[in-house]
Amino acid sequence: MIPKNFLFVSLEGLISDVAWQVVKEGHNVKYFIDSKDEKAVADGFVPKTEDWEKDVEWADVIVFDDVLGQGEKAQKLRQQGKLVVGGTPYTDKLEDDRGFGQNELKKAGVPIIPQENFTSFDEAIEYVKKNPNKYVIKPSGEAQNVKQLLFVGEEEDGKDIIHMLEDYKATWSNRIKEFQLQRKINGVEVAVGAFFNGYEFMQPINVNFEHKKLFPGNIGPSTGEMGTSMFFSEPNRIFSATLKKMESVLRREKYVGYIDINCIVNNNGIYPLEFTSRFGYPTISIQQEGILMPMGEFLHGMAEGTLSKFKARSGFQVGVRIVVPPYPYKDKRLFETYSKDAVIMFKKPDFVGIHIEDIRKFNNEWLVTSIKGVALIVVGLGQTMKQAQAQAYNRIENIMIPNMYYRKDIGDRWFEDSDKLHNWGYLREA
Repeated sequence: MIPKNFLFVSLEGLISDVAWQVVKEGHNVKYFIDSKDEKAVADGFVPKTEDWEKDVEWADVIVFDDVLGQGEKAQKLRQQGKLVVGGTPYTDKLEDDRGFGQNELKKAGVPIIPQENFTSFDEAIEYVKKNPNKYVIKPSGEAQNVKQLLFVGEEEDGKDIIHMLEDYKATWSNRIKEFQLQRKINGVEVAVGAFFNGYEFMQPINVNFEHKKLFPGNIGPSTGEMGTSMFFSEPNRIFSATLKKMESVLRREKYVGYIDINCIVNNNGIYPLEFTSRFGYPTISIQQEGILMPMGEFLHGMAEGTLSKFKARSGFQVGVRIVVPPYPYKDKRLFETYSKDAVIMFKKPDFVGIHIEDIRKFNNEWLVTSIKGVALIVVGLGQTMKQAQAQAYNRIENIMIPNMYYRKDIGDRWFEDSDKLHNWGYLREA
């Protein structure tokens, strides 16, 4: 592919790893990060710009990495004839407004979990008192990015939910303006996603299993993500029952990018939880290891609408996040005390399977930056999940960062969940 000009536009530096890959492939790249706290992310890895709008004419492809208003910018540029990877106001709303996303699924003929949306904590407390059950509290809008606020109730009478709602009212009412109470459903949590080229879903699709809790064994506070296991697949029953039904709407919107829906499935059915209508992080870094074509060519073909099928690895990919204090919290004082400019060292100069997050390069040293405390994603591949796990954790043994931590069980869920998913028939081709 002849080198192209790629402009990456980010709110908080999420798409650094993809931009770095496109740089390594020989393309011309400019990267804009809006957040002042994240400006240094990817310095030394990716060329930067301070005014992305001035670079629009220069760019052959423009890539947006988030929702929260990015879809409106992407849509306007697409209407002007630019090749854009990004959403629309509608697809942003699918993720930002949980209630809207669920209603759109219902309109498309997808059964949804019983739920109620609230803007008042008092009204929600009264609702639970009158309708005792196990619920999940899910903030909407920008507050949903604070992953620790998602709370899964365990008590049949809902008293733990009432207690948490009272606590949120006292401490988080300035941040949580809207939230959802969703009936808790037991089963296997699995996500199915696919890239969309403005006209149709690209194949193969992706099946993935997130690991959001901080500690092994799926305990501790919820995080943005501690790791993900996945595989590429032909369209299966979960995809056909959920995302596939949104295809005509996404075509109408001319959406270009990745879209994912997280579900709970059991022997009674498939229950969608929420949309991710953008690249997932660290999902896209792990997916890069499975996509058997250059990322620049992949992004260009997707934005142009000419790429509908691509080759992907068979077997499994396992990605593990390497983090440092204060992750999963944002605490500037703790970050500056324990992690700021911590040096990332490699025992051997082997960078295969290593993907960057909130780091920069200075004097050829890799340094941790950004108060989020996310350093690297380490990816392993294998024909079996055990092989992919072994490769990922062997690669981690080569890495040294002061105070680093990570989960040692990414992928373990597969050994129990796969039996259920196969027995229920959800992984069969549709």
